Amino acid sequence: MATILIKNASLVNEERIYHADVLVRGQRIYKIGRDLTYPGSVVIDAREQFLLPGCIDDQVHFREPGLTHKGTIASETKAAIAGGITSFMEMPNTKPPTLTQSLLEEKFEIAASNSMANYSFFMGASNDNLDEVLRTDPITVCGIKVFMGSSTGNMLVDDEKTLEALFSEAHLLIATHCEDEVTIKLNLDHYRAKYGEAIPIQCHPEIRSTEACYLSSSKAVKLAKKFDTRLHILHISTGRETFLFESTEPLRSKRITAEACIHHLWFTDKDYQSKGSAIKWNPAVKSAEDKQAIWQAVLDGRIDVIATDHSPHSWQEKSNSYQSSPSGGPLIQHSLVAMLEFHRQGKISLEMVVQKMCHNPAEIFNIKDRGYLREGYFADLVLVDLNESWTVKKENIVAKCGWSPFEGTTFHSQVTHTLVSGELVYKNGAFDHTTKGQRLIFDR
Repeated sequence: MATILIKNASLVNEERIYHADVLVRGQRIYKIGRDLTYPGSVVIDAREQFLLPGCIDDQVHFREPGLTHKGTIASETKAAIAGGITSFMEMPNTKPPTLTQSLLEEKFEIAASNSMANYSFFMGASNDNLDEVLRTDPITVCGIKVFMGSSTGNMLVDDEKTLEALFSEAHLLIATHCEDEVTIKLNLDHYRAKYGEAIPIQCHPEIRSTEACYLSSSKAVKLAKKFDTRLHILHISTGRETFLFESTEPLRSKRITAEACIHHLWFTDKDYQSKGSAIKWNPAVKSAEDKQAIWQAVLDGRIDVIATDHSPHSWQEKSNSYQSSPSGGPLIQHSLVAMLEFHRQGKISLEMVVQKMCHNPAEIFNIKDRGYLREGYFADLVLVDLNESWTVKKENIVAKCGWSPFEGTTFHSQVTHTLVSGELVYKNGAFDHTTKGQRLIFDR
């Protein structure tokens, strides 16, 4: 491995911005300081650029195995590193769903051969695999995923006894998708009676409603408090849900944490008219008031993490009618630059972007030696130019599906370099396909 010396950078780390050089030897950060030199090193002049820890995305769907026409671990991690995401945690609703320890390890084996970013995978829960779930190794697996709302295959967990057993017996983090299935079905029946099969896309946030989200999220919080479970609620989409979480408690002592996703911070229900199914996610993009409330919770500490829920589908699939169009879309290439756009608009500081996308995921999941710019930590690093404008077009979309809800958007910041465990894997649009990420280890 080459020794890399990053010179003259503005480091964004642990609530500070300061000028320094960073020396990378092997896989790790060897030295942070001023006026560093090292004979024979590869020098990157980062003058007028900002150096961030590699972002950690705690919720992605990379579609392998079984759904590889939508995306693969290889294709989607390529999109990730182009966007400054150096580590990811992937969800179990693949085909087959990840409901056994052997299927879980098969995904790790695929990633070891194909992932350009560091990786972990959630163990999936169902109504009838509790014994398998409880065998999950907390040191080598990020957590347990529970769909408390509709999902593919056998992954909806709606049995009360199973939920109580999961929350009382699991000894590692439970991450939940929270939408109440009964409420959603009643709403869908109402709109089918009104529109038949031609339900307008604008009805999506009414079908997957605020009530459906709050009923499920509040239930998860109640269970976690009852059993002192380590709970992480994914993709908060309503203002009402934000009041389920605490802002004053230090992150390291929180037992219940929450995540917001890029699409809920960027879009509102007014965008369905122009974007259509391109912004159809579960939970749904909702009102401007909901978006503002989620933003407030991000800023005041009730919401701890910003992630993507990157979930690609082919455009042919997304172009179907409302009921036939699958929910989800690609975001991982554009999540960091979207947050940097919000920084440009004055909505959030650079320090808080790094906190929500780098530090806090590392803390919440107890990821070992990643998520910070610290000597001795793995050199997962991202250089960004805050004054380099570019427009999202089909030609520069890296995800396999080839489309983005951000098509036509001009961002004013750009990722120029990405290092994964000390390897320069991305530089000004060029990729090093020979390098592979590492399995994340958890300090639990």
